[in-house]
Amino acid sequence: MRFASPEALLLLPAIGLLIVWLRRRGQPRAAGFPVADALAPLRPSIAVRMHRALPWLRALVLGFAVISLARPQWGVEATRVHREGIAIAMVIDTSSSMSALDLQLDDRPSSRLEVVKATFRDFVDGGRAGGGEGDLGGRDGDAIGMVTFARYADSISPLTLDYEALVGLLDQVGIVGLPTEDGTAIGDAIVRAIDLLGETDGASKVIILLTDGSYNAGETEPLVAAQIAAAYGIRIYAIGAGSRGSALMPVPAPGGGVDHVKAQVTIDDTALEQIAQLTGGRYFRATDGAALRAIYTEIDRLETAPNVAEHHQRYIELFPLFVALGLGLLLLEMLLVNTRLRTVP
Repeated sequence: MRFASPEALLLLPAIGLLIVWLRRRGQPRAAGFPVADALAPLRPSIAVRMHRALPWLRALVLGFAVISLARPQWGVEATRVHREGIAIAMVIDTSSSMSALDLQLDDRPSSRLEVVKATFRDFVDGGRAGGGEGDLGGRDGDAIGMVTFARYADSISPLTLDYEALVGLLDQVGIVGLPTEDGTAIGDAIVRAIDLLGETDGASKVIILLTDGSYNAGETEPLVAAQIAAAYGIRIYAIGAGSRGSALMPVPAPGGGVDHVKAQVTIDDTALEQIAQLTGGRYFRATDGAALRAIYTEIDRLETAPNVAEHHQRYIELFPLFVALGLGLLLLEMLLVNTRLRTVP
């Protein structure tokens, strides 16, 4: 307990002096009658004892009044633990090779981009957006932005905590439509992600790079971009999404429609591993959808943010209680002196 205005307690000694003065004032004087000596040995009645206690009752009233002026407060400590979020830039390859059907989604062959998007969605919200629980924990307090790239890198979303809006933008991401836009500008995508992460201060910064190809476009070489990221303290987790060997690729059929042809999988594991190692991150190879989810779980484990406890002291005002006690005793005194303890001048 504390007092918000402790200087008011300096009035308490004055109450003590008042009690002494009232007691002396209330002491009976010699009546001057012989019968007084005969009555002296008799025990005082309850009324007489109560009358002698009136100064103490009045002192209690004044004491409660002083304590009320001092504003007593009872402290209630509340501890809130929150998680210091990290800043994550998701960098997604949207080149034509991401349409290869060599990963599984819900036990059916799916394109690499479909699986990447579905897993990214669960990584962000834990699968809650789709109405399920998901097997990824979801983010909590992490600012997440998104960059897509093929021949050119584009910032799709700035860093945000609005995961619903982020997932809505993710749903609109698709394979590039024009041959002139096709390519794999990994270096430019990393630089664009670095710019995105530069919008925040203090947080741990991470780039998650998802690609299925090799660097063949853009103005910045991937290793140079990785060195820039390392200089800014940004870790890169690179994920090579795709099976090994060959994969079915959808291609336009001559008479319309879509044909599927086998194409060689050309993921540059060595370059992606070097990119990750330069920044203190890691490289993962996802040969199926389950592996990709396991990789996200591992990244979630590696990028744990510290829990910070904030202690707040909330105070409850107690002066109404002391005011009520003082008023109660004052009413009791007024009742006694006007009834049972009434004295005749």
